[in-house]
Amino acid sequence: MNYIFFTETTISFLISLICAAIIGPMVLPMLSKLKFGQTVREDGPQSHLIKNGTPTMGGIIFILSTIIAIAFTGKYSSELAFALSFMLLFGFVGFLDDYIKVVLKRSLGLRAYQKIILQFGFALILSIYHLNTSPMGTELIVPFFNDITLDLKIFYVPFLVFVIVAITNSVNLTDGLDGLASSVTFIVALFFMLVSGYMGYGHLSIFMAAVAGGCLGFLRVNRYPARVFMGDTGSMALGGAIAAAAVILNISLIVPIVGFIYFAESLSVIIQVISFKFFKKRVFKMSPIHHHFELSGWKETKVVKVFYLTTFILCIIGLTAI
Repeated sequence: MNYIFFTETTISFLISLICAAIIGPMVLPMLSKLKFGQTVREDGPQSHLIKNGTPTMGGIIFILSTIIAIAFTGKYSSELAFALSFMLLFGFVGFLDDYIKVVLKRSLGLRAYQKIILQFGFALILSIYHLNTSPMGTELIVPFFNDITLDLKIFYVPFLVFVIVAITNSVNLTDGLDGLASSVTFIVALFFMLVSGYMGYGHLSIFMAAVAGGCLGFLRVNRYPARVFMGDTGSMALGGAIAAAAVILNISLIVPIVGFIYFAESLSVIIQVISFKFFKKRVFKMSPIHHHFELSGWKETKVVKVFYLTTFILCIIGLTAI
């Protein structure tokens, strides 16, 4: 069984990695020709202004590679379809946002209420489906105390909806530096791949292996200096994939540990907004927090390296917790 698990996940990972590495350079001229260029915020770090016009919506690269890898393995199940649905549905929300901003030239993209309605709607549907199919019912595994479960009862679905929306938006906020979201998510996806296999969710482990391989292959064109950005299409899709693993495995409580960088990004924005609104003071030089470190003198590559190394260490801790 261990041999089969290792073989199938390795194949899924390698196929996705190779596909993303090949598709990336092929898609770049197409995105450039269609003028799918990113508009960099003028109030951000001045070093980022040079990135204006860099092709975006590159998330289609690892989304396609994930689908191809799964198809190649020939594995089909409700578990795998459910996980892929997370990725595609939230990727669709991101795609709409990108399309409106880049193609229709409406700089704000989807309006906040439109994005919230779509996110909460998809999250609610997925949460209810999981409630009716999960062997653990309304219970969650408690990290470091695996013989203890937390039964949320009627609060289970609202909690999952919150978790799903929080993860997808947090990954979206993390996508602000070259290679940051893809490198951090590569490590987190590997964590969920290993945990899925350990817990007997073989098809989910194949899916997460494909996501990890896609992220690594995408770094060929996304690492500093990035030739393409993943856009909301990619960051929302990756958020959906990570949320899928956490929900299916009933280990949502582990996400603040292994996905600490995601939530540090979100929390920095929340703190900044509250502090400025009520006290007219900024806690950070700029939020999300990766920009704070940049404006504090860190090179972009250093921020990315520290963030993914931190994620690696926390994922090791996460493995001991599960």
